[in-house]
Order: sequence, then structure tokens, then C-alpha cells
Amino acid sequence: MTEGSRGMQELRSKTTLREILEVATRFEESARDFYTALIPKVSKRIRDLVEELAAEEQRHFDLFTELAQRGDLGEQIQSEIQRPVSDSKFSDCLHLPDLGDNPDDQAVLQYAMGREHAAMTHYGELADTTPSGPIQDLFRFLASEETKHKLELEKIYYELVHRGGGV
Repeated sequence: MTEGSRGMQELRSKTTLREILEVATRFEESARDFYTALIPKVSKRIRDLVEELAAEEQRHFDLFTELAQRGDLGEQIQSEIQRPVSDSKFSDCLHLPDLGDNPDDQAVLQYAMGREHAAMTHYGELADTTPSGPIQDLFRFLASEETKHKLELEKIYYELVHRGGGV
């Protein structure tokens, strides 16, 4: 590998916190819109859950939006960090599946679990690599939130799929 190509590779592996926040904001926005659009389509068994997911994604979107608008974080937002290993998988979640007009409960739950897992991993990696401060605190908080959501979804999925029970 030449010196120039090594330098380019290192540049591609870096990103700014501003770029991270922009992608995370789009991630939360797309999830909110996706779940909101699903509400009238899903079965009554999981409708409350999908409404809760939409509301949670809205809260996360609001947190990122408020953080990006804070004037006291300008310098930190401009700082470069190592692009997380989870970055491409997280970004892939911006592309939403078409679950049709009558989505299957199991498919909705599988998608939601995968999305929560990607967010949990990504926010955890960001918390580990972001400098101390409000942005790192936010990533730690969100990693914890997404972990709780994933565990709750797994319980519901188990009830639905393995026990055939109502949610």
C-alpha cells in the first residue's frame, strides 16, 4: 500500500460528529415515519407497541435536533472521530422495507429488533469513541434506551411466535 492510499484510507475512516449527528437524526426520523405509517396497518395485537416505537423515535429525533442547535457545542461537533465499525450497518437502516398493506406481526417485530440492535451497537460504539461531554452522554443514554427496547421486543416476539399468545 502506498503512502498516499494509506492516507486516503485514514481520511475515509474519519468523520465529524456533525456528520454522525446528521445520520443519526435521519435514522430516528426515518424510523418515526416508518412506524407512524405502520400504525393503521398492523394488527391490534401490536398496534400499541408500534405507537410506542414511533413516539420513542420522535423523542430521539428531538434530542438530536436540540443537540445540533446548541451553540456551545460548535467546537465539539466539528471534531473528527474514528468512523465506528457499525456505521455502514446503521446507515443501511435508513433504507426501509416495504411490508405491504397488511404487514405480518412477526415481520414487523423482526425488522424492529434488527433496527434496535443496529442502533444499540452504533450508539454504544459512538459513546466509546466520542470525547467526554453532552454528545457522549447522549450516545450512552441512547445505547441504553435501544438495549431496553430490543429486550422488550424480544420478549414480545417470544410471546407471539413461540407461545402463539396475544401481545
